[in-house]
Amino acid sequence: LFLQFVFHTYTTAFTLVNGNGTPKAEGYSLQQKQLFLGLGAISYSACIGALPLAFSNRYALKSPLMQLFVKKLLPAPLLGLMSAFTVAIVRSPEFDNGIEVMDRNGNVIGVSKKAGEKAVMETALSRAVLFGTTFFLPEVLMYFVQRARFVKNPRALGPVRMFVIMSVLAGMLPVSFSMFPQCGEIKRADLEPEILTSTEETEFFYNRGI
Repeated sequence: LFLQFVFHTYTTAFTLVNGNGTPKAEGYSLQQKQLFLGLGAISYSACIGALPLAFSNRYALKSPLMQLFVKKLLPAPLLGLMSAFTVAIVRSPEFDNGIEVMDRNGNVIGVSKKAGEKAVMETALSRAVLFGTTFFLPEVLMYFVQRARFVKNPRALGPVRMFVIMSVLAGMLPVSFSMFPQCGEIKRADLEPEILTSTEETEFFYNRGI
């Protein structure tokens, strides 16, 4: 639970720092709201992430198939899902208040909730792919390493596993960041009518955040 809490605290702080800065709050502190949302997302994600292992230990589910599922197969998709969840929760003000959209010359045309939704969903998907793959692929690679007996000393499996995880993470970072462009594009037909009355542009752009 502690390690899950530390991990989600880091990713939530990263999300807060690198989100789109457009939303403005009325009648309350946006930073305060995002802090409460972040704490809630961290607590929820940490508990959900630790739940399968706690459940397995609580009810003494020691069969090889159950251990394989709980310790090897389930953590990666669950971590990816919870990472996407924290992005959506922490950046929910972009859903509520919208983000700035610009024309191709960089002129701000208006604030769009639909662009905010698109930016948050793209970032959440890229985060899910990043952490889901980073914690799933090393398990697959380590399975083949152990099966082929590349590592003779059992004590060396820990450092080898850590090296594999760091290598996959280093490779997945540029992949996840490049899934969607930093300067996202949204079509005229996808924007709110009130924004379109002031321009004849057909393509608009927004800062997606990371």
